Amino acid sequence: MNPTEFKFTLPKGLVDSDGNLHHHGIIRLTTAKDELFVQRDDRAREIPGYGFLILLSRVITHLGDISSITPELLENLFTIDLAYLREFYNRINQQGSAMIPARCPQCSHQFKTELVLAGERQATP
Repeated sequence: MNPTEFKFTLPKGLVDSDGNLHHHGIIRLTTAKDELFVQRDDRAREIPGYGFLILLSRVITHLGDISSITPELLENLFTIDLAYLREFYNRINQQGSAMIPARCPQCSHQFKTELVLAGERQATP
């Protein structure tokens, strides 16, 4: 996987039009071009908060079996999943990594581990 891409797991998952549930996805870092694209979209100016769905549709490259992510598709996210994506998006774009430093409480060994947000389902390797 590209170092500018990050795996995520939605707490509830997105239900597609066929009733399939999608939990696992890949999101990439945001570029200036992504930000400019959102600013040019009339929906982002007319509907408060819609700009974030447009932005997510550009930076989420896969969600389950879905590789064509649209703002209209993301309108079906559960609110807990949207909140999770907002937090995950902010962390990877502000810090550049979903990995955080950690220390073993028993031996004090320092290492990095993947960021797991509250309510996120644990991904299996």
